Amino acid sequence: MSEVAEVTVRIAGTADLTAITELRRASAREQDGGQPDPEAGAGAGAGFAAEFAAWFGREEARRVFWLAEVDGRPVGSMNLMVFDRMPRPGRPARQWGYLGNAFVLAAHRNQGIGRRLLDAVLGYATGRGFVRVVLSPSERSIPFYRRAGFRAADELLVWTPPA
Repeated sequence: MSEVAEVTVRIAGTADLTAITELRRASAREQDGGQPDPEAGAGAGAGFAAEFAAWFGREEARRVFWLAEVDGRPVGSMNLMVFDRMPRPGRPARQWGYLGNAFVLAAHRNQGIGRRLLDAVLGYATGRGFVRVVLSPSERSIPFYRRAGFRAADELLVWTPPA
């Protein structure tokens, strides 16, 4: 009889930086085929790790990170950037979120881990009265997010600087 793996999803913090860094590295390898890390020198990966740690330090105050683990090993992550809406007279101040950097290691996909991460993010947003959660999904992930209730946001506009 095979043992059932224990899956946990929890809010992550600074103590989880190494795990989140390695999941980001795995995500980049999958998306880009991996890029060289010229600053790494003798400590393989130190250049990216240092850059990621600095980014994490800047972002930690306005993002919430979730980590999925199987039997204590990190297998996925997701984060939510939290935006505070400007207060208006007669209306309570509210928040909204931008869901980003969703990733589950390939060996652990299609086992409900991504959905558990997403449920944790959306539960957090619901519990805090967010007015919306938005994201910019990959083509492959659109059906996943649609199953969770996301819909096209035709009312949004985007500006990109000229090349």
